[in-house]
Amino acid sequence: MRKPGKLITIILIVSGLYSCSVQKMAINSVADALSGSTSGVFATDDLPEFVADAVPFGLKMNEALLEQTPEHKGLLLSLASGYAQYSYAFVQLPADTLTPWTSKRSKELKSYAKKLYLRSRDYAFRAMEVDSPNFTERLFEEADVTLAQMTVEDVPTLYWLGLSWMGAISITMTDLGLLAELKYAEKILLRCLELDESYGDGALHEFFITYDGSRSEVMGGGPDKARAHYVRALELTKVSKASPHVALATTVAIQSQDLEAYRKLLQQAISVDVEAYPQYKLENTLAQRKARWYLNNAGDYFLIDEGEDDDD
Repeated sequence: MRKPGKLITIILIVSGLYSCSVQKMAINSVADALSGSTSGVFATDDLPEFVADAVPFGLKMNEALLEQTPEHKGLLLSLASGYAQYSYAFVQLPADTLTPWTSKRSKELKSYAKKLYLRSRDYAFRAMEVDSPNFTERLFEEADVTLAQMTVEDVPTLYWLGLSWMGAISITMTDLGLLAELKYAEKILLRCLELDESYGDGALHEFFITYDGSRSEVMGGGPDKARAHYVRALELTKVSKASPHVALATTVAIQSQDLEAYRKLLQQAISVDVEAYPQYKLENTLAQRKARWYLNNAGDYFLIDEGEDDDD
């Protein structure tokens, strides 16, 4: 027979292991719930300032949980998407609508946005590593081969990886080291488009409106490609989003100096009924703010006669 002391020790060890297991299960359950529970609440809110104040707390809470369960893919993906969206909506967008763009405040906001985008990218890389060990290393060594192995299930993580990477690159084009990585971000988003063009209700096509609309045909983009993505984005969203109109107006219309198209597209964005599409309420509210700003500041992008009214 075992001595009572040894038996007690065994019981304590088993109890401790059971307690740790229960604790881990509890943490995972909370992580599962939180990693996907808030995005819909924020998306249906039409008070951007209120959301801007609330998001950082949620992100830090998810990071605290992640310390306890570092390979929880749901949390990693939630953090990747959360940081990228917060950076664009509440840091980059205010920076882009400051005049002049060279102001100290604008530079500070863009530097802040870059840091948030890179944090998003790093969480997305970690999320990819959960199911695809050494993904990061393999991507840099042989991007085409590595991405060819990805499936439609990988699209959400790849999307936020590519988008946050692009965000960090585009907001500070003077970072030559980061700029040299552009090809990887582009390949990732093109692969997403191949695997599931409808992801995010046309979000990929919305990105390529801006991306191709900002590049010449020699660089692989051009107005024709941008317009094709614009048409497809409207088809996928059933014209429920304002952002595709803004994207085409602020790229192709400006580059071609088509003031009429510029104004028409921005007015189309403003005319989208925010209440009719509650799932896009926050997104449309922000896009319409951007559209109004560009309408009111058309003179910064076009030669307009002094007597011509460029307000909306």
